Amino acid sequence: MTSLVIAEHDNASIKPATLNTVTAAVACGGDVHVLVAGVGAAAAAAAAAQIAGVSKVIHADGASLKNGLAENVAAQVLALVGNSAPGYSHILFPATAGGKNVAPRVAATLDVAQISDTTKVVSADTFERPIYAGNAIATVQSGDATKVITVRTTGFDAAAATGGSAAVETVAAAADAGKSRFVGSEIARNDRPELTAAKIIVSGGRALGSAEKFAQVITPLADRLGAAIGASRAAVDAGYAANDLQVGQTGKIVAPQLYIAAGISGAIQHLAGMKDSTVIVAINKDPEAPIFSVADYGLEADLFTAVPEWVGAA
Repeated sequence: MTSLVIAEHDNASIKPATLNTVTAAVACGGDVHVLVAGVGAAAAAAAAAQIAGVSKVIHADGASLKNGLAENVAAQVLALVGNSAPGYSHILFPATAGGKNVAPRVAATLDVAQISDTTKVVSADTFERPIYAGNAIATVQSGDATKVITVRTTGFDAAAATGGSAAVETVAAAADAGKSRFVGSEIARNDRPELTAAKIIVSGGRALGSAEKFAQVITPLADRLGAAIGASRAAVDAGYAANDLQVGQTGKIVAPQLYIAAGISGAIQHLAGMKDSTVIVAINKDPEAPIFSVADYGLEADLFTAVPEWVGAA
């Protein structure tokens, strides 16, 4: 058996989600190959070769892969699957926006079922994944010759980024599929940790009442703790916070060492995105708020009073 991990990278380095996905691939058994597809991504390929547990890195470099368009990345994966002997038994993607965009295209073309949001590898053909917003765990067994899997990174420890010595093989980039084109991007940049990789997250909910109050209350606490900022879907929908800050079933899945939820009631969709955090602290004036059921520490208080007091005492 050989597994293929589709790396997420910025052409210069490997993103953390790839390390968790490698751990899942190792659990599937057999050799682990990593595909690094991009333009000028030799540095990322070299970094992938250092990951513990990786036996080979496949470096595809070409203009068609410059912006990571899903159709072109899928074509690159399918080209490798078609040219490999005896073939890849598992193809694994991080369950990120990028991975979720490419994986279904690969699965559909191969005419196999996709196994989504895997949190545990039971055996080479059996996997666990959450259902009903994480309130139940389904055990899925696949009889497909090739398993296409998206990996919920919070379910697996990160593989060591150093210590490996995999060979790097360069392959031709797949031709442009011609089905989409890159127009442009507007990327918000800040000095905070990336949400899915942060060790501390401070999240705000609809109870904050406005974007101005969200910034006035949540930002100072996050600054004090060196934390990333998150938000509930209700806060995002109300315009208090940007879409890329949303934590939950339809947002980002996080598992920091410390998660502080201020003014978040704790709908099951939000809990599905953060309940694996090591320590959860909830601040809410409603003693019946569902967030208290998963919190390690709960403070029944008005967040507009409690949070500034925390900031002043920090």
